Amino acid sequence: MVKGTVKWFNSRKGFGFINSEDGTDVFVHYTALSGGDDEYKTLNENDKVEFEVTEGQKGPQASNVVVTEKAPPQFNSYSRGGGGGRRNRY
Repeated sequence: MVKGTVKWFNSRKGFGFINSEDGTDVFVHYTALSGGDDEYKTLNENDKVEFEVTEGQKGPQASNVVVTEKAPPQFNSYSRGGGGGRRNRY
């Protein structure tokens, strides 16, 4: 098993990249994530993972990905609400 850190993962599209310990970027698809329901499989940026590397059509690809240490979720500014509603001025 290879160790790495999640560089980014788009949960809507179901894929992203892991930066392996040797510095290689490895493609990861949600179907490679171990455990859980396929519909809810996701990774967070900076999660620590262990995985196997296979050769995909476009380069190295992760399989049998196991999260060993969860990072706190990263929120984008558009997902925080952002206010803008009316205030009572009375």
